[in-house]
Amino acid sequence: MLLLSTGACATRAQRTQTLQVMSYNVENLFDTNDDPHTDDNEFLPDGDRHWTPGRYRNHLQQTARVILAAGRWEAPALVGLCEVENDSVLTHLLRRTPLRREGYRYCITRGNDPRGINNALLYRRDRFRLLGWRSVRIAFTERTKRSRDLLYAWGRIASGDTVDVIVCHFPSRRSGQKASERARMDAASHVRHLCDSLYRVRRRPHLIVMGDFNDTPSDRSIRLMSDAPERRHRLVNLFADPRRTGFAGSHYYHGKWTQLDQMLVSPLLADRLTEAQVFAPDFLLTEDGKRRSRRPRRVYYGFRYEGGFSDHLPIVAEFRW
Repeated sequence: MLLLSTGACATRAQRTQTLQVMSYNVENLFDTNDDPHTDDNEFLPDGDRHWTPGRYRNHLQQTARVILAAGRWEAPALVGLCEVENDSVLTHLLRRTPLRREGYRYCITRGNDPRGINNALLYRRDRFRLLGWRSVRIAFTERTKRSRDLLYAWGRIASGDTVDVIVCHFPSRRSGQKASERARMDAASHVRHLCDSLYRVRRRPHLIVMGDFNDTPSDRSIRLMSDAPERRHRLVNLFADPRRTGFAGSHYYHGKWTQLDQMLVSPLLADRLTEAQVFAPDFLLTEDGKRRSRRPRRVYYGFRYEGGFSDHLPIVAEFRW
């Protein structure tokens, strides 16, 4: 009886394996050193933002706090990060904060963004065995356009399944939504092409596309990625409906919340979803003095240092096997 009971418990444990995935735009996680190949001058001690070693250390600690809090009982297995400068920043994040106890390793793109910001993936080695990764350059219609690379990584989880992850930070709306839309459509087309390739070679595709898309779920770039003639080749947007994710959005601009940060997954993975939420605890929010609303506690509000966390809220999803 004991053997049978133990076996039954082991079987139940196998059935309830979870994979927690997080995506977070960390708002300009720069070190204090000058990179002569990028325009990072704002984030230097003598730059316009007076980016001192103390402010840098605080941003590292704040970022680690958010990641650990979002995981609740344990740190997320996978964390996609946007707006990270380089390897040294990630090394400091994983070695000089409480994240050092979580066994994380990382991948980071080597893009050609003018400011030098990149996408990164943190992964817990006990939950995700990395098999490979690459930095994917986007071919823009405007040939002089420079932006962040896509980060594509694949690995194996405890169930034996292979999970493919694409971390994105699409071009911004700084020049206006319509004027900049073509660049985001180019990026979305690249993602769709990569997903189509994976659907052809994976027998049981478990795809995750996540990041800051600088578009909302109803915009053309997002629909381009999610739609496909065959249902099994589509991507399911877990953050398409704010009524299901617990908050009005992940980014706040001029008094309005929008869902710029999203996670799209393959149907097979969507069937395993147990929760998808915008992580919005009180400590990440502050009052908007101009409006009767709350906004993210940012690192900078314009050029005024606030010492907060980010201008974006993180998103988290959990899947169960």
